Amino acid sequence: MENIKFKELGLNENVLKSIDEMGFEEPSKIQEKVIPVLLEGHDVIGQAQTGTGKTLAFGAPVISNIPKGNHIKCLVLAPTRELAIQVNDELARIAKHSKTRILPVYGGQPIDRQIKAVKRGVDIIVGTPGRVLDLINKKVIDLSKLNFLILDEADEMLNMGFIDDIESILKGANKERQTLLFSATMPAEIKKLAKRYMKPESQHISIVKNTITGSTVSQFYFEVKNKDRFETLCRVIDVDEPTAAIIFCKTKRGVDELVESMQSRGYSVEGMHGDMTQNHRMNTLRKFKEGSLEFLIATDVAARGIDVENVSHVINYDLPQDTESYVHRIGRTGRANREGIAYTLVTAREYMTLKQIERTTKGKIKRKEIPTIDDIFYAKYKNICERVQETLNGEDYKKFVPMVTELDEEYNLIEVSAALMSMIYSKEVSFDYTKNSIGSSKSKQVRLFLSVGKIDRVNPKTILSLLNQANVYKEDVGEIDLFDKFSFVDVSERVLTSIMDKCNGKRVNGRRVRIEVAKGR
Repeated sequence: MENIKFKELGLNENVLKSIDEMGFEEPSKIQEKVIPVLLEGHDVIGQAQTGTGKTLAFGAPVISNIPKGNHIKCLVLAPTRELAIQVNDELARIAKHSKTRILPVYGGQPIDRQIKAVKRGVDIIVGTPGRVLDLINKKVIDLSKLNFLILDEADEMLNMGFIDDIESILKGANKERQTLLFSATMPAEIKKLAKRYMKPESQHISIVKNTITGSTVSQFYFEVKNKDRFETLCRVIDVDEPTAAIIFCKTKRGVDELVESMQSRGYSVEGMHGDMTQNHRMNTLRKFKEGSLEFLIATDVAARGIDVENVSHVINYDLPQDTESYVHRIGRTGRANREGIAYTLVTAREYMTLKQIERTTKGKIKRKEIPTIDDIFYAKYKNICERVQETLNGEDYKKFVPMVTELDEEYNLIEVSAALMSMIYSKEVSFDYTKNSIGSSKSKQVRLFLSVGKIDRVNPKTILSLLNQANVYKEDVGEIDLFDKFSFVDVSERVLTSIMDKCNGKRVNGRRVRIEVAKGR
């Protein structure tokens, strides 16, 4: 099926209305394949990476088919508090026009509050295995009438040691339920789990990995706060001065809003998305190809088939819906063996998804600091000097010599040159920058020494699981460096006290861990 639309998949009108408001034009590969199968009532094993649009793939059909009644209809299990919150938020957006009640439950929050919320009545519970099992054991959660059970990132849950909790939950759930298991990899344990707890006729849907090999595109990311996203974009283009750039937004509304913001600041820009007529899109593309437009802002669907050789930059203003879209996006630059640049703006919450894209595509996405005003000033200065040099190499400037001679009698020519440069600078910098630099959303980092290493069978997931005892989010964790007998990990300064209180002295794989602030790299 090519260019299929959400409305062709069999979803109900309320869900379709929500998807339309979310701004998605077409389903991703996993959504296109999973939604019809789930709507038909089959169990599904979905093999797909993070960032492929999995939540919408299971959320849309579940919310479309959710039955009436006061029982819990759907349970979604996620490996971490962070992912549970993320899935809950996405499901809430899908259920905006339905009367579906959704509740996240996870450790680190008062269980009494969650017990009261469950007792008030809930249709979908999104939770971590440990907290869900706690609530089952307290007779608060009853899964005897459950209609849907979803395991999200099943391999992560197994790696974090949740297998026993998951099996306890699966055993106690309604045997007639529909089960969906998502996993990036398919180790033997996952296959056993599927065979034991899913119907024999369950369908295995796999989304093939995309890789970037021999690419002429240099990939970078900027970590931003949401409120600084637009200013960061302006700073990046003011420093790089792209000859032609395609800027990608996730939604149609995002395209319209960004076009308006950039046009109001004098940038040469137009947008393309699915709601625009074919004629409008063709005219916009023609102007972009001819060079009368510097910036083209587009959704993934609208940009399909764009073949413009002189695109110097691709900028992901929003992270794409899936890895495949990322590969397609950055493929718009670096054409015909030319060098291209791809930039992605991410918040701390989106960082792990970006790293997953990096692993899946086997491409290297390097961090870059957001340009300062000093950087912009220096870039413009160099550009003006180059243009002055080019003009001096010609003859046209000589007709202005008599006028400049007059100016020389009244003013200092150095000050005149500075005034002219100031006029050019003011014209070419459209954003009213007030601060020299805008920081990323990461707080100051501290490097910790841990007295366990590779010989203790420690890996990054083991360390994240240890830190999770201090309710540390993934975005609070930076680089993890593993050595044979010890490890180093960078963490946000704000979680240091909690880690030292709750993790120091705990056992990992039978070995007690000593944690200290490292003296230096």
